[in-house]
Amino acid sequence: METKKSLIFYKYQGTGNDFVMVDNRNDIFPKSDTEFVAHLCHRRFGIGADGLILLENDPTLDFKMVYYNADGNEGSMCGNGGRCLVAFANFLGVIASEAKFNAVDGEHSATVEAGIVELKMGDVTEIKTKPNAYFLDTGSPHHVQLVNELQNLDVFKEGSRLRYGLYGEKGSNINFVESIGNGAFAVRTYERGVEDETLSCGTGVTATAIAMHKAGKVSANVVDIETQGGNLQVRFTVDTTGYSNVYLKGPATQVFKGEIQW
Repeated sequence: METKKSLIFYKYQGTGNDFVMVDNRNDIFPKSDTEFVAHLCHRRFGIGADGLILLENDPTLDFKMVYYNADGNEGSMCGNGGRCLVAFANFLGVIASEAKFNAVDGEHSATVEAGIVELKMGDVTEIKTKPNAYFLDTGSPHHVQLVNELQNLDVFKEGSRLRYGLYGEKGSNINFVESIGNGAFAVRTYERGVEDETLSCGTGVTATAIAMHKAGKVSANVVDIETQGGNLQVRFTVDTTGYSNVYLKGPATQVFKGEIQW
């Protein structure tokens, strides 16, 4: 009889964006097995998550982030995932209140205090203007589109139509945005890789705040964003070269610890 392997994992969520977390500092995870990653993220046959994140050793920084989409493929930067990984690193004792780590889009810094993680995102120097929309990269590509009656929008239908129809197989994340007053915005996001609406998307929230500032819909450099899973805040510095010192702030929570066999 074949002996089954077991994996200790943790489940984290950041404003409803949920992730399977694995401490892979001892290189135990089968990283090339995309079917296994997809199985772990499956909400019926596995643990269930929007993505899976490995915490690994880094030669110069506190740790390395390796992120997989729910479809099993390695993905681009995930803002909420990065925030959750910082909370996980704090839980493991890898860091105290400050972190510097490597991700697929380069180096990030962050702070964590009382369950709130503030993550420094990459600079944004190019924003493409489209009819009633903007396109920019905040570690992942994002289409940001203003709409009316956001709560009544069929995000899956419209998001998938734009994700494939406008951006092809490689695709883009699609964000639908509505002003809710006082310089704040509500956003709903269709995420590529998940291929569905998620309750929150960190890089999408970041893209939304910057796009709304670029559009002149908000003048402040601190923007509150309401997602289906909770509230996040984005702050930045803006000058003639673009947006820098971009930070994404919000809660990151451990949900449970478990063990799974395969």
